[in-house]
Amino acid sequence: MKQIFLVEDDEKIARNLALLLRTEGFTVIHASTQKEASAMCAKNQFDLALVDISLPDGNGFAVCTQIKEAQNIPVLFLTASGDEASVVTGLNLGADDYITKPFRPRELVARIKAALRKSGAASSAFEICNLSVDTASGIVKKEGREIFLSALEYRLLLVFISNPKSIITRDRLLNELWDAAGEFVGNNTLTVYIKRLREKIEDDPANPQIILTVRGTGYRLGGNYASE
Repeated sequence: MKQIFLVEDDEKIARNLALLLRTEGFTVIHASTQKEASAMCAKNQFDLALVDISLPDGNGFAVCTQIKEAQNIPVLFLTASGDEASVVTGLNLGADDYITKPFRPRELVARIKAALRKSGAASSAFEICNLSVDTASGIVKKEGREIFLSALEYRLLLVFISNPKSIITRDRLLNELWDAAGEFVGNNTLTVYIKRLREKIEDDPANPQIILTVRGTGYRLGGNYASE
């Protein structure tokens, strides 16, 4: 699963973009200022960055430079309509593409996927135990046979495979599912979805090997990832 770094100070735009990208199978980490972006860039590894040129405490050019120096991943600028000078500056700094606001969602997704393919970072296969997930097609297979997950079950699985070495708290899962569903998801609902997902992907749901419970904290992936 590919991780997108979204640097956008408009909370409404950021929220809608994050929802769009998550429904396309990406994970999203969001920063709203140049300072936040710098700190997150130093701590995380991304596959592509979407960077707004205008930020409240600086600009996206500095963020682009830092990203390119630290990770050398594709950077797509979000820019106001007709701002040709900013576009030229961004491309000269090494940006891979730009999207003019207001943008068409399908075009944005297509540009992101094209940039990932060009960079060689578009591999979308993930395997754990006897389960395989192709995030490009959304196909999940168990022992070579396709299994069918609901939208929220699939989203839940994506959170885990996008963070294979991390403990995922229940609060984080609740936030992820709430964003994906567009409605409130409570603790009881989360428990039900974890149970349903295990019933579909585990050999023995009562003794899970893929989604492990971390008592008092949340969950994490099992398999080879549990001991790393």
